[in-house]
Amino acid sequence: MPKRSDFPKDFLWGVSTSAYQIEGAAREDGRGESIWDRFSHTPGKTRDGHTGDIACDHYHRYREDVQLMRDLGVNTYRFSLSWPRLIPTGDGPLNPQGVDFYDRLIDSLLEAGIQPFLTLYHWDLPQTLQERGGWENRQTAFDFARYASLAASRFGDRVESWITHNEPWCSAFLGYQIGLFAPGYQNLKAALQVSHHLLLSHGLAVKEIRAACSRPVEVGAALNHNPAYPYTNDPADVDAARRFDGYFNRWFLDPLAGQGYPADMLAYYADDAPEIQPGDLDIIAEPCDFLGINYYEREWVQDAPANLPPQTRRHTDPARPHTADREVYPEGLFELLQRIQRDYPKLSPIYITENGANFPDQIAPDGRVRDPQRQQYLEAHLDQALRAIQAGIDLRGYYLWSLLDNFEWALGYHGRYGIVYVDFDTQQRTPKDSARWFQQFLRS
Repeated sequence: MPKRSDFPKDFLWGVSTSAYQIEGAAREDGRGESIWDRFSHTPGKTRDGHTGDIACDHYHRYREDVQLMRDLGVNTYRFSLSWPRLIPTGDGPLNPQGVDFYDRLIDSLLEAGIQPFLTLYHWDLPQTLQERGGWENRQTAFDFARYASLAASRFGDRVESWITHNEPWCSAFLGYQIGLFAPGYQNLKAALQVSHHLLLSHGLAVKEIRAACSRPVEVGAALNHNPAYPYTNDPADVDAARRFDGYFNRWFLDPLAGQGYPADMLAYYADDAPEIQPGDLDIIAEPCDFLGINYYEREWVQDAPANLPPQTRRHTDPARPHTADREVYPEGLFELLQRIQRDYPKLSPIYITENGANFPDQIAPDGRVRDPQRQQYLEAHLDQALRAIQAGIDLRGYYLWSLLDNFEWALGYHGRYGIVYVDFDTQQRTPKDSARWFQQFLRS
């Protein structure tokens, strides 16, 4: 098992959350409606009709949650701003009460010796902008850049690390192609155009953040990546793995690295490919200071021509451990980091901005939450992170997902990724055994 002392002394150790998943206070202090408010209140969109109206009530309990982080011993915390809390209509003035909340949160973190690592967009687009076309509308990219500028002007004196987007693949393809996430559409052409506008907004925002901050800052994006492997050696499956890699990974990595969209995927999408205006690819390739990687699983894929793009069928290995919803494949983290360092050196250094596991945790009669499988999961992935560092990969930090059990999107409150158990009826927080293990690891 790796020890903290095996990692570089300046390595960042943190936990991650996102605004809609934990804040609650959905209609308080001037907050506007987001697409996830609308989506979760639409019958049939989330399990048991769960919404983020209250979530973990972090808006009122943030001091308690900062104390939990302080007790853990983390030196950094990755969280997201709520765009509709800061700018209720998406393109209007800042909401003073929203600004005050994030001022209090950031100041509390700094007082606790915890470095804020701030994400601007974790999927909660203001509903007002959605009604003007959302991310299909090119103007939304410029609205996002303005939001980034205002946020950086307000918080850049205390926040050094900025992420523009979290997992734009999910925003584009789960939101617009598959329909599992807000706004719940099913149109490949729309999803591809959205993916382009998300990337365009990233490049625009990088410049705006740097210009607005009163001191040097680091800016990047956090992408979810699943390394893809062929199910068999059949050439059709090998081609399917390449195609899935283009759909899920290269479609975002290549343009960020200044390589444009992958030629094979543009040919595959044909008439569904996005409209790209002159100069867009240069904006998207604005140099960043780091790349955030969210890693949970691999893709073991088979050719399936009848399926939706990318025309593959996913498999898992029953001989491997599984969480409540994923196969456990720690080696994929090392292989992913190695591939990015090799193929996309311009995007280094790298932070692991999310990594964690969902298990059906329960409080035992003695008050403990025993989750040995989560501890084993984390140990195995930290071992692969250390392996990457020892192989010369420029990995700078690790953010565990998540601090708290929270609103897990379409799963509602049925997906528990936290190392702190939350009773959503009482809002009682109970550190799980994995939290105590992580605390001891950070002290080792």
